[in-house]
Amino acid sequence: MPSYWERKLRLLGKQKVEQIDPNEPQVQLASLIEESIVDGPGLRFVLFTQGCPHRCPGCHNPQTHLYIGGTDFTITEILSIYDQHPACNGITLSGGEPFLHGAPLARLATKIHERGGDVITYTGYRLERLKELAKTDEGILALLKETDLLVDGPFIQKMRCLEAAFVGSTNQRLIALSPVGNKLLKDIPELPEGPRVERLIYE
Repeated sequence: MPSYWERKLRLLGKQKVEQIDPNEPQVQLASLIEESIVDGPGLRFVLFTQGCPHRCPGCHNPQTHLYIGGTDFTITEILSIYDQHPACNGITLSGGEPFLHGAPLARLATKIHERGGDVITYTGYRLERLKELAKTDEGILALLKETDLLVDGPFIQKMRCLEAAFVGSTNQRLIALSPVGNKLLKDIPELPEGPRVERLIYE
């Protein structure tokens, strides 16, 4: 897997897509991985957003914490890269805190769904807190509606778990927010013994 700095250089050397609408919303990205097998089921296109209010001790992406830095991408630019990887099952939104960029990421997620892909979103918030924030932030509400599988909760170092798939610590939950999310849950193996991770299906 490319290192953070290799991914960063890739962003800084990005080629601009022609005829981009100057009014199109942008997403502040720390880095991206064009093909990953460790950020959700299947082959995934992964965005790491810049800026995080949680700043969890032991976070494996501390370079994403500051609100300054990163590289601004339009939705069109991100899709132009995504479309070069037809083998990807969908997109994973990580960070940083993706819900700081809820509105533009929701627009991106809609486009991914139109292409037949699914959307996984990581967040340091609990879902209950996101629902409260969504009452006054339409971007958060929009991104929740476009997310198929939510991985919620902060990383807690004393609950760190290397065995469970797609979580950093056992307090984090795998929450299906759509029928597609239920299918994603089924594709995530459960440990026959050892630490348990809470799973919530969509009904």
